[in-house]
Amino acid sequence: MFSLLYGLLCLCALGCGQLATNNQADDGKRYICRAIPLSGDASCPVTLLPELNAGSQEEELRNTVMQLRETILQQKETISKQIGTINELTTKLSLCASSTDDRKYDKGASWGKEKQNTMGDVPRDPNDTIDSLGKTMQGLKDRLENLEQQHLRANVSGASFPSELRDLLQRRLRELEKQLLKKVSNLEEEKSMLSNATAAYRLKTESTLSALVDRISELEKGGGDFKSPEQFKLSLPQRTNYLYGRITKSLPEMYAFTLCMWIKSSASPGIGTPFSYGVPGQANEIVLIEWGNNPIELLINDKVAQLPLEVRDGKWHHICIAWTTRDGQWDAYQDGGKLGSGDNLAAWHPIKPGGVIILGQEQDVVGGRFDAGQAFVGELSQVNMWDRVLKPVEIQSMANCSSYVAGNVISWLATNVEVFGRGAFKRPLEMCQERLPNA
Repeated sequence: MFSLLYGLLCLCALGCGQLATNNQADDGKRYICRAIPLSGDASCPVTLLPELNAGSQEEELRNTVMQLRETILQQKETISKQIGTINELTTKLSLCASSTDDRKYDKGASWGKEKQNTMGDVPRDPNDTIDSLGKTMQGLKDRLENLEQQHLRANVSGASFPSELRDLLQRRLRELEKQLLKKVSNLEEEKSMLSNATAAYRLKTESTLSALVDRISELEKGGGDFKSPEQFKLSLPQRTNYLYGRITKSLPEMYAFTLCMWIKSSASPGIGTPFSYGVPGQANEIVLIEWGNNPIELLINDKVAQLPLEVRDGKWHHICIAWTTRDGQWDAYQDGGKLGSGDNLAAWHPIKPGGVIILGQEQDVVGGRFDAGQAFVGELSQVNMWDRVLKPVEIQSMANCSSYVAGNVISWLATNVEVFGRGAFKRPLEMCQERLPNA
């Protein structure tokens, strides 16, 4: 409504100026035109419209400017609305400016010093008012554009953030840090559990690798005149108390074992003692003996079990004896087949460590005091020992020459066997196929 009234006032001023110029000369008087309704009486006096106060208009514009300054600090959406308001005001000012330009073509009209000021506080020259408002609005537009550019640069560079956004980011970073620390802790626990679970397997693997390294080392060194370190035999041709062999390694504490060997003897009566293991306090910890007309016997902790083995025919035979402390269970194999088994042989007794292994003599004290009547006469080879009970298929494969497996506790190597007494010696071993009973 304000815009409409302001437009009518401008048009009326323009019309009155033109009429005064065309109809009469300047009589020194100044006239004021007023807008009247179309249906009203054109005769004077007319009811004058309320004068428009320019000061009120400027005050309204000032309020608008203050509102714009406040809303600039708000979000970008509010700034867009303010730009629309500014554009609307600029359009109105342009209309007024164009109306004023039209008056410049009227040569007879002028603003005199005595002309009445109908705009109150507005400057006497309307061009000054329009220019002042235009400059004010242009300044506001420039400031808005600068604020928008600063806002865009802040968004791109991330130089500044509202306090709420900064607090949100900090909380999120703290949550991510806690999650990361928890994940690291879980990984450490899994690593510890995995390490504990594989400790036993690692020890077993290291033991096997150690035995394999020893085996490779012996193969690299060679066995003197032998084709391979295990391809030799110990010959004890006479029944004396000074011919024997000694294993350089001892036994660990064991709760089960398997003892295998190739044996050849034709001695009578009895083959003697091919294997004995004595420890301090018990010279008969493990003994394999045949003396007189008695069958071969197995002694563990001086407890005796008779074995159904027959090897006094002067041929090579492969024998194995397996034992476990659980119920004292034992099994006897000859040439790959199981010939007997039993139990209650030194049940629940662990094999003691740190003793001495003698081949060919029975120990009355650890490592000595041999009896010639119990000496072994014949040949021994590939005496191996394991700390477990071998499977029947494993024993059979060694007996029929399908494979050779070295013991993980005692392995038959030339460097592991020492020979004592003149007449005892090591010799090359026949091929495995030549040792078979039917060869």
